Amino acid sequence: MCSSNVSSSMETAGTPSETRVQSDEGPRVLIREGFVWDGQAAYLFDIDGTLLRSRDRIHFNSFAESVHQVTGFEVSLTGVVLHGGTDTAILREAFQLAGIPDEAWEPQTGAILDAMRQTIAERRGEMQLWKMPGVDETLAHLAKRGALLGLATGNLEMIGWTKVEEVGLREWFRFGGFSDRFEVRSQMVADALTKARELLGDPTETRICVVGDTPRDIEAAKANGLPVIAVATGNYSFEELAAGEPEVCATSLEALIAHCKVLVREEAVDGAGGLR
Repeated sequence: MCSSNVSSSMETAGTPSETRVQSDEGPRVLIREGFVWDGQAAYLFDIDGTLLRSRDRIHFNSFAESVHQVTGFEVSLTGVVLHGGTDTAILREAFQLAGIPDEAWEPQTGAILDAMRQTIAERRGEMQLWKMPGVDETLAHLAKRGALLGLATGNLEMIGWTKVEEVGLREWFRFGGFSDRFEVRSQMVADALTKARELLGDPTETRICVVGDTPRDIEAAKANGLPVIAVATGNYSFEELAAGEPEVCATSLEALIAHCKVLVREEAVDGAGGLR
């Protein structure tokens, strides 16, 4: 198990510049004193910016395309805060920015979401997705320790599972919370939390940790009384995420795993009576 209350700086292999993993200081990890980041009963992972990122705009473009296909209205995601948002909330905000009243489109919400799902189903082979550094090793590490792994994402369920499948991560996850029925992220996390507790067989289990890359992930976790691991592999910096006071803040999951290995080695040396 790995816990620490210190911030560390380590050197790791280079990663795509889009992930913003590297900073001028190099990879960094901050773990709140007493928190065992890999000792939780279950983990709720965000997808975009946490597990993977995309080089295509298929999901992004599906909003406006589906709205036009179903309603004839023209909307744009320009000005919409996407990072940490839910698909259903993004859709609503796009209509609001276009000045289209709720009563003009809400009755067709289901058809719009279905059109988005259909677009992803038809074009999944064109998606250009790549995994964030350290994801495979982190999931394997947590699974080996007996943790239950799930998703807590703003994606619609079909779209979220498609992305996870396309990068070869589906086998790790047993359940998920999605935005099909929840515009508010904290409510989506609450749904994932309920599912996790059901699978764990303990309706009061609190050792369930959110893993995400935005301040909204931190806020949603705190709204549900859950600890959170924040990773700066999305569009927010280490400093911006650390300001939200997550239990763990790291430049990447790769940095967190490397930090854990360093602590384990140091503890082994100390236990053997050696020198650091």
